[in-house]
Amino acid sequence: MTHPLRKHIEEIISLTDEEFDFVLSHFEHIKKRKHQYLIQEGEIVNKEYWVIQGCLKSYFIDDNGKEHILQFGMENWWITDYESFVKQVKSKTSIDCIEDCELLYITFENREKLTAKMHKMERFWAKKSKIGRIALQNRILSLLKNSTKEQYEQLLEQYPKLFQRVPKKMIASYLGVSRETLSRLNP
Repeated sequence: MTHPLRKHIEEIISLTDEEFDFVLSHFEHIKKRKHQYLIQEGEIVNKEYWVIQGCLKSYFIDDNGKEHILQFGMENWWITDYESFVKQVKSKTSIDCIEDCELLYITFENREKLTAKMHKMERFWAKKSKIGRIALQNRILSLLKNSTKEQYEQLLEQYPKLFQRVPKKMIASYLGVSRETLSRLNP
């Protein structure tokens, strides 16, 4: 059976068995329980995570104590506080597990070593970065031009499985509305 990370990478680039073994040697495997943190706001982040199984949320708490979810992470998604990961500054977000999670992570140093030795992986991460920027741009555009109902429907269409795994309170936080507003959209 093909390793799930290999399947994920080979959606963009092809790898020989030896190349994949080399790539995998740069990763560590971890398991986290529901409600455990991967990252807490204020820490310096040295790991980028790839989700094998489970669901996570990336969020921050505003000055009034309100949670704002920036991103969910499910199977085959990458997640970290990217500013902290790349610049080695204090993270502005926290990431914790909505479900029990199984993850692979790569440290910043190992990612740098891997991309220096294997340009295929540099191309892989460049493509993933572009895909991520497109998704972020689309999310911002949706927030600016679509009604809450349209944003909700778009999210439901894009990620129907998310709605089976995440409480409506978290969907509301992601959309920037109250739980009551969300309930009116989807009674």
